Amino acid sequence: MAEAKNLRFLRILVTALTTTMIVGLLAIVTLLVIRFSGPGQSIALPASIALPAGTGVSAFTRGPTWLAVVTTDSRILIYSIDGQSLLQEIAVVSQD
Repeated sequence: MAEAKNLRFLRILVTALTTTMIVGLLAIVTLLVIRFSGPGQSIALPASIALPAGTGVSAFTRGPTWLAVVTTDSRILIYSIDGQSLLQEIAVVSQD
């Protein structure tokens, strides 16, 4: 009879764990749906950026008041937020 009580207790624990996992999974799915179904925040970017002639773009990033362009010739160009005024140019020197 003691074994049946242990088996019943184990069945209750497994059922509780299963229920908890299902509720947790539903909560995660619900949060993901709410998060990704809302209106997306768009980032304001300029229509064009005034790059020097012959310059290729390797990477781009945006700060709160500036834009940065990493060029293929190892320079970082910092522009105003409108992308037309070059504020700073940084040469990237390799440590080879």
